Amino acid sequence: MVQHKFNMNLTWSEGRNGAGNLTASKLNTKISIPQEMNGPGIGTNPDEMLLGAAATCYLITLSTLLENSKVPVLDLSMQAQGFVDVTNGVFTYEQIVHKPTIVVKDLTEREQRRIHRIAEKAEKTCMISKALQGNVRIECQVQIEQG
Repeated sequence: MVQHKFNMNLTWSEGRNGAGNLTASKLNTKISIPQEMNGPGIGTNPDEMLLGAAATCYLITLSTLLENSKVPVLDLSMQAQGFVDVTNGVFTYEQIVHKPTIVVKDLTEREQRRIHRIAEKAEKTCMISKALQGNVRIECQVQIEQG
């Protein structure tokens, strides 16, 4: 078994509406509660960080599966959205929507179905998606285009 360890150092000051700093090997950013949640909106926040983790994991997994399946991708990009519900003062990260756009040279119906299956498999095999399973709904809205 191989186990990978990741470290992060964080600092925080001034209570709920304060701010802090997050430092990891390739990341250094300010953190706070977002303005949408009545915070100061300094730097990034846990909601963006969770969305970023889920989106980057999915995109990397999708790219790998497309490459392994020898799909001739001309361009791969994605938008992602995270939805947080607030009911009676309780914050719940409810849903993440991945919206990848995959551009390929030749697009037959058969190839389009195959790419959709690969995109679904990427969501099921992404490490972060598996960690969120049962807690956060994850949806993929795949767009495939001919370039």
